Amino acid sequence: MEPRIHLEKIADQDFEDYYSLAGNEKVMALITGRPQTREEALKKFNSLLENSSLYDSYGSFKVMDRAGSELLGFAKLEIKGNLRSEAELGYMLKPEFWGMGYGSEIAAYLMKKAEADPELTRVYAIIDPQNTASEKILLRLGFVSEKKVNIDGWPSEIFGRKLR
Repeated sequence: MEPRIHLEKIADQDFEDYYSLAGNEKVMALITGRPQTREEALKKFNSLLENSSLYDSYGSFKVMDRAGSELLGFAKLEIKGNLRSEAELGYMLKPEFWGMGYGSEIAAYLMKKAEADPELTRVYAIIDPQNTASEKILLRLGFVSEKKVNIDGWPSEIFGRKLR
């Protein structure tokens, strides 16, 4: 089956698109529990840009439709700092693309990238425990629930998958 998505590394000019999701109450309800202010979103976006510059194949990406004409959302397969053996998987989609299988397609695409890297030994994802759609995607991809925690006062569940 031909992929419906195309991923491109984020760039400075993508902030407004990023903020349209990060500042959206519906999108952020099961990510941080609240929309980000413009200042919070800019700080986070700059952090994502900086991290994306560390590795060619890793970081944060715009998720576009296959033709590259419509933004569907954002995704990441992010290696943080010098911990080269593990990466965090995540994504957020515009609400009009929810329930259409894009989350599954994005996660599977990023996992294929991770599986092909012999240096990566683990991928993890952090979700809201009430986000059953993302939980199902992760479980289908072989992730297991590792622990429930509070991150910045927000209930979260960490799922992980060992690659080697």
